[in-house]
This record gives sequence, structure tokens and C-alpha cells, in this order.
Amino acid sequence: MARFRSLAEINHNERMKSSTRLNRRDLFRAGALAGAAGMSGAAAGAPAARVENPSVYTELGVRPFINATATLTINGGSRMLDEVIEAIEAAGRFHVNLDELMEKAGQRLSQLLQCEAAMVTSGAAAAITHATSACVAGMDPEAMLQLPDVTGLKSEVIMPKWSRNQYDHAFRTVGITIVDVETKDQLWNAVSHRTAMMAMLGDRWKKETVGLDELAEVSRKTGIPITVDAAADTLVIPDPYLKRGASLVAYSGGKIIRGPQTAGMLIGRKDLIEAAWANSAPHHAFGRAMKVSKEEVVGMVKAVEVWVARRNIEAEYAEWKRWYAHIDQQITRVPGVTTTVNPPRRGGPFPTLTVSWDTQKVGLTAGEVGKQLLAGEPRIMTHASGDGSSLLIRPVALKPEEHKIIAARLEEIFRKAQGPLRRPEIQPPAANIAGRWNVEIEFTRGRTSHLLFLETKGNDVTGTHIGRLARGDAKGAINGSDVKITTQLPLEGSNLPYAFAGRLSGDTITGEVHMGEYRSAKFTARRHASGGGRRDPSKV
Repeated sequence: MARFRSLAEINHNERMKSSTRLNRRDLFRAGALAGAAGMSGAAAGAPAARVENPSVYTELGVRPFINATATLTINGGSRMLDEVIEAIEAAGRFHVNLDELMEKAGQRLSQLLQCEAAMVTSGAAAAITHATSACVAGMDPEAMLQLPDVTGLKSEVIMPKWSRNQYDHAFRTVGITIVDVETKDQLWNAVSHRTAMMAMLGDRWKKETVGLDELAEVSRKTGIPITVDAAADTLVIPDPYLKRGASLVAYSGGKIIRGPQTAGMLIGRKDLIEAAWANSAPHHAFGRAMKVSKEEVVGMVKAVEVWVARRNIEAEYAEWKRWYAHIDQQITRVPGVTTTVNPPRRGGPFPTLTVSWDTQKVGLTAGEVGKQLLAGEPRIMTHASGDGSSLLIRPVALKPEEHKIIAARLEEIFRKAQGPLRRPEIQPPAANIAGRWNVEIEFTRGRTSHLLFLETKGNDVTGTHIGRLARGDAKGAINGSDVKITTQLPLEGSNLPYAFAGRLSGDTITGEVHMGEYRSAKFTARRHASGGGRRDPSKV
């Protein structure tokens, strides 16, 4: 606890005001029997402070952090409500039948959300997969067990092209093919006997050329159901997507709703919800791996109950803006630092704060700022990365008073970095690397072959990167013998990032390629021996 003493001291007064009941397990775990005895005296009846002990992580060698990235799954999602934590703990002490629990939980959710039916899932991605299974296989046991083989079944999902994203995998995992469309004519032409469903991202925050209204028109005339991925959206009652013609809507529990990080909801038509539940765990169908526990079910219901009973999202927006005003007031005292409050948008339905700085006055890149924030005590996780000069602060996972710690740390970091940013000295290229390069990438498990077609102009490098399935533009630079090239390969709604960093020696470049969440690998690029490197890469 010594590491977090300063944070605990700062939060003490707020916790004493807003904390919930202190149970016996917390008392014993924290060694706070003496404090409990004190509470039974003059302070009898007053709310007790919740004990926060990070030892479950620190004993494993993991250091928790202040989370300024809001709802990112990799950083633990949003901050669960105290009521949800208590409900999960209470649910874990008993056993119930999952079919019975899901039926009653669904009834309660549909009542709260004023929709026909609802079910709890293991996250929004699982909700999407179960929705797809329901539309492809229905409740036919043979079809359910056949998945992901869709032979003889409806096997296509129509999706507006703007909606394609890395979460498409949740649809495609069932075995279907996504048919993307950009116009109303393409939408109608895509409809066939193979169409199982239409799907899209939630469009409450932006009007699109082909959006829910256009899909709903097709649905009314053909009966093809529509699933909306509204994972990050705030809850609106009654649901605006269902009102506009959607059949099913998927929500994440671990984002703005502040329920369990590994829970979500699928709401909408009763027949499709029943089919989705049949295709999911604990039943022995395609969704068996996407198990949702009794604790998560209860916690998800509790989060929605709290949302309906007392959550005031506009008041939360106002509080977050007050936090931003405090950060702005403190850090803009440093010359060259500015802030901007950004309005809610799709994927982030809450105001965010952009912190920017003039690198002539603050000599740091965003990546360097991010590393310093994460290396300090307490650690602060942000979106700060790369060679830019700005970072984004998102508020949903922050505890009261943590914005003050962020402000103080940013001011300290900026003040210590006065002066212009020092750029690395640029050396003339050691050789001309224009041409075709055969690239071997060796992963921790497996290997693959790619191609790079490069052109140079001084130190600047441009070209084309051809992977096993996709191709994309390449750009970078050569500084002496050091070569850095970044590319993105568009594939099934995703843009796969590749950042090659290597050293040139003769006709070979060796080094590492960093692929974001797909980790790193070693690579060796060899100049094509035949001299055919200037061939049109589109014909390869």
C-alpha cells in the first residue's frame, strides 16, 4: 500500500463521503478491525470507507494504474459501479440454474429497457456472434451444430462499407461472408437467398449515406433482420435503434454502462433473442466457448438497474468537464501547452480532452510523455504514443480526484522539458534501397513471406507492401544505414499495422517489425537479385 499512499491520501475525503458498506471480508483482508470497532461507536450508522487494496495485483508483480483511456478492454475497461461489485460478490455465494436465471434476468432487462426481449452475453462481441448464429441457424439443432460450416444455410451478412471494422470477426467467426455496400442501389442488389442478416455500427452520432434508415427499408420489405453494434453507446430508453427498425442491438457492459467488463447485452426481437440464447453457452452449440457466468448476469442487470434509477449522464458529462477545466488551468501555465474539449462521438459517447504542446517550447514527443506518465508513481495510463505532440484523456474510468494527479504530473513533465524538441541527426543514405525486396517475417510461432517495392527521394522512402492476402502503401525513411518503414494492410475491416525498423548491410535489411496488438517479429529483407525491382507491384 505504500506505493499508493499519496493517492489514498488525496482520495480519502471523497471516499469517506461516497463509499459503501464495509463487509467483514474487507475488514479482515485490510487488517482494519480497530477501525471497525471505532465505527461502532460515535459514528454508528454512518457509511464506512471502502477498503481498496491492490495486493491481488501487486502480489503477482503487476502494478495498477490510473486509467485515462476510459473503456479500452486491454486496460481493464471502465470502472465498475460499487453496486455491481457487491452484486457480483453476492451472486458468487450461491448456485442457480442458468436457463432459469437468464429467463428472469432477460425479463427484468426488457422491463427496464422497454424492449421485447433481452439477454446477457459475455461482452458485445459475443452478443454479435450469437445474433449471427440466431439469424443463420435459428433453433434447428442440426444447423446449430453444423456451424461454422454454413453449407446449405444462409451465409451472407450485408454491411455498409463505412461500418467495416476489426470487430467484424464477431460476425465472420460463425462462417458467414460479409458483403459490404456503399450505396442504396448496391444494398438492394446485394440482397439474395443467401442473406441471413444486415448489420452495422450504431449511427446515433453521425448520419451515414447508407445507415439504419436505409437498412430498415430493406428489412420491412424482405423480412431480413438487422443487428446494430452499439457496444460503446449510452443507453437510451426506449432504444432508438429498435425504434428505427433494428431487430437486435448489442451493447457492452464494461464501457459507459459501468457493468462487468466481460458482460454485454443483446436486446430486441423475442424470437431472435431466444435463438441467440439457444446458440450460446451453456448449451452445446457454436457459442459454447462464450460463457457468461451467473455473477456476470447479476452484475449486468444491476448496472442497468442503477442506470435507470440514478445515473444522470448529463451530470456526469458536466463533472468530467469540470475535471478538464482543472487540468487546463494547471497545465496551460506551462508556455506552449493548450487543451481542447471534444464533444461525444461514436465509439466515445462522452466528452474527451486533447492536450497539445508546441515542441519548440516543450521538447517531448507524445510517446515520451506517455512513457514518463506510466513510469511514475502512481502510474498513469494514457493514449500518448508516437512522434506527435498531443495526447487524449478519456474520463470514464477515472476516480474522483485522480484528474488532479494527472494535471500535476503533466505540468511537472512539461516544465522539466523546456526547450525545442531535439530531432535525431539525419545522415545521408548508406545506399539506394529503391527496388524490390523479398521479406521473410519470423514470428514466435510460424513465418511468412512478404514483398516491399520501394522508391526513394533523398532520405524519404515510399512504396508498396504486399502481404500474403493484402497490400498497402509504405512510407518511411533511411538515415545512414537505419531503415524505418510503416505500412497498413487493409483486411476484412481492419488495417493491420507494420512498423519495420532495421539496419541495412549490403543487399540485406534485418531488424524487427512491430505489429501493434499482434506483437513483434524478426524480419530479413533481401534485395531481389534479378534487378526486376521496378516492376509494377500491381501485377505481382
